[in-house]
Amino acid sequence: MHDTPTLASAPHQPARPGTPVEVADVSRWHFSLATLRSIVATWNERIRFRRDLEQKAKDNPHLIDDIGLTRHEVEGEIAKPFWRR
Repeated sequence: MHDTPTLASAPHQPARPGTPVEVADVSRWHFSLATLRSIVATWNERIRFRRDLEQKAKDNPHLIDDIGLTRHEVEGEIAKPFWRR
């Protein structure tokens, strides 16, 4: 057996002395959920942008020239996974 303490055997302590554990847990989760929402919103924005770009490239290829992109640049942008900038 290892002598390393596990989560179950570790003593529980509040974030700050005198702070109820529930309040500390909620504030930590609130930050994490806000960050997660922001990440998902960014991913959704990229998905929409790349779908719109793809549609514009198919329907009106002359617009791609007007905004100063090459067909190769557009294809590269469309091919990126949503998590890449």
